[in-house]
Amino acid sequence: MVMIRLDNAQLAYGDHPLLSDVSVAVEENDRIALIGRNGAGKSSFLRILAGTEKLDGGQIAKDKDIRASYLPQDLPPADETQVFDYVAGGLKDLGKLLSDYEHLVQDASSEAALNKLQVLQDAIDAQQGWDYQQRIHTRLNALNLSPDTRLSSLSGGWRKRLSIIRTLVAEPDLLLLDEPTNHLDIPAIEWLQGELSRFSGGIVLISHDRQFLDDVANKIFWLDRGQLRAFKGGYSHYLKEKEHILQVEEAQNALFDKRLAEEEKWIRQGIKARRTRNEGRVRALKAMRDERKARVDQKGVVQMQIEASDKSGKRVAECKNISFDYDGKRIINSATVQIIRGDKIGIVGRNGAGKTTLVKLILGQLNPTSGSVKLGTNLEVAYFDQNREQLNTEASVADNLAEGREFIEINGKQKHVLSYLSDFLFAPERARSPVSTLSGGEKNRLLLAKLFSKPANLLVLDEPTNDLDIETLELLEELISDFKGTVLLISHDRAFIDQVVTSTLMITDDGRVHSYVGGFDDLKRQHGSLWVEQSNGSDTQSINASDKSTQPQTAAKPTAKKKLSYKLQRELDELPGQIDKTEKAIAELEALVGDSEFFKRPALEVKQKMQELTDLQTELEAYYDRWSELDD
Repeated sequence: MVMIRLDNAQLAYGDHPLLSDVSVAVEENDRIALIGRNGAGKSSFLRILAGTEKLDGGQIAKDKDIRASYLPQDLPPADETQVFDYVAGGLKDLGKLLSDYEHLVQDASSEAALNKLQVLQDAIDAQQGWDYQQRIHTRLNALNLSPDTRLSSLSGGWRKRLSIIRTLVAEPDLLLLDEPTNHLDIPAIEWLQGELSRFSGGIVLISHDRQFLDDVANKIFWLDRGQLRAFKGGYSHYLKEKEHILQVEEAQNALFDKRLAEEEKWIRQGIKARRTRNEGRVRALKAMRDERKARVDQKGVVQMQIEASDKSGKRVAECKNISFDYDGKRIINSATVQIIRGDKIGIVGRNGAGKTTLVKLILGQLNPTSGSVKLGTNLEVAYFDQNREQLNTEASVADNLAEGREFIEINGKQKHVLSYLSDFLFAPERARSPVSTLSGGEKNRLLLAKLFSKPANLLVLDEPTNDLDIETLELLEELISDFKGTVLLISHDRAFIDQVVTSTLMITDDGRVHSYVGGFDDLKRQHGSLWVEQSNGSDTQSINASDKSTQPQTAAKPTAKKKLSYKLQRELDELPGQIDKTEKAIAELEALVGDSEFFKRPALEVKQKMQELTDLQTELEAYYDRWSELDD
């Protein structure tokens, strides 16, 4: 059954076509992922399906009995609205009746109030609304949220969950979801996947989370330069089909451009040739020129490279039994972390688990309540802040990057600021616009451009993937993988973590930090069940490093350095060789484990190799502990 059909749909912003004669249908069993570059028109397409935006031309036909629920990209405001009222708001007129009833039933002592309550009951009966009231309470109870909880008391992740529940509670036939995984941590994304797997209607969604797309979608709509192509199957199948289409298009364009060049050469021949030329051929050339002018080329790709820096010391950071308390609550609980030059470490955990706090402790931006942190030598840090506090929203894109410079130096070569910004897909006119006018994806691209324009040997990336399109995500993955320095990555993008990290730190709800070899999938294989569902409605508060009043200060006590005995000095001298030997053995095993064929081996062999790798890492940590102890 067709739910919605578009015929010859047209939509443009200025001279930028978003839909060019698009004809497509959404059917009842479809779970469609809408994919395209930032600015391709995905959100506009979804709003057209939802009926909140109009076409410039063409037709849209919707079955009159189809009920659709639309989830916008933005979070609900953190205002004083009660959660029952917010969720009930998805039911329109019935929701207002249910909210009025909820408030009145709490204090219906007067005769007038009782009479009004009776009127409300009759109106709800007429709309068969009591089932909806029960659904709302059941949903809120599952999240351990009181109906009178204020939105202002909830984190962004919990407000996102409530907005999803608001779209589901009406039991629509069609869900229209714009970036539903934004602001959600990994357990919440898995919760959402469970909700969608139980949903019996059709789904059209926008997301840049590739793992989520692979798990949810059974059809792909690819919106590209005003055209929409439909593919049956999931995201992985679409990638193969897309690559083939682009190769064919490139070959056809190259052939067309060659023919056009030959015709242009012919038309410019001498006077004699012009007298005898074929007028039909001239008209054909004019048509070719018009066709080439109308052709919309593929959007450019971001050209990213990191300004190289000198190597850091071998030991980047060493944290021993560090704990951190804030407002009487333990955020990080007795964590020991070793970071060696070249490590690429993913950090995962719930929203508010303390991921950003842990990074700030490692970097020395926060002092631990207990334990010790030692930083290595020659560190040059590039820090991507998920809140984009490094951007001046009132200044232009170019001024944010240039900081008074006209040229910047990238790996020994001078580059004009506007030329460098064009590598990140900022046209000159866009580069002169204030940052406040940029989309979320554009702001993240600008922050990456700013970050990579300075030399670094330690990259700290706190949620760098938010709002980036998939093509840019893949380029960022490649850049990080090729980076010769050290990387600390906080992300809820499971596919991104799997592509770039060599080990993962998971912060559990009790503040403990656990280390695992490999990415998120490896962590899941080793750990089993990852999350115990929490439903407290609020995230643990992280500390802002700029707020000095909240930071406990600890002063290191100077100690006299003792001279080592001959035996201990010899042990210290031998440790670097033992460390190098162990690191090489670990590298060989990590290469083996990282091979896509490894887990197809017999289970016993896989288990033995994984245990061998764990033992070697424990051995390496012991060597470093001993080295640190003797060196001190």
